[in-house]
Amino acid sequence: MIKSLYGSVAGLIILLLDIWAIVSVVRSDASSGKKLLWSLAILIFPVLGLIAWGFAGPRGITPPSSSEHSK
Repeated sequence: MIKSLYGSVAGLIILLLDIWAIVSVVRSDASSGKKLLWSLAILIFPVLGLIAWGFAGPRGITPPSSSEHSK
């Protein structure tokens, strides 16, 4: 019973991290082809794709840092 609970929690955490990674990839400045490949890699290999994205994948767009946009 406890093992299945831990497995369910671990699966849910991986699912949420994968969704977060895919959203970050889609919001990035990368080309459409790279976005598609990274998204597929994360979907097909949830754990390995997430780890690879963490090291080498495109990140989401960062907000502008100029003072003009903060007014």
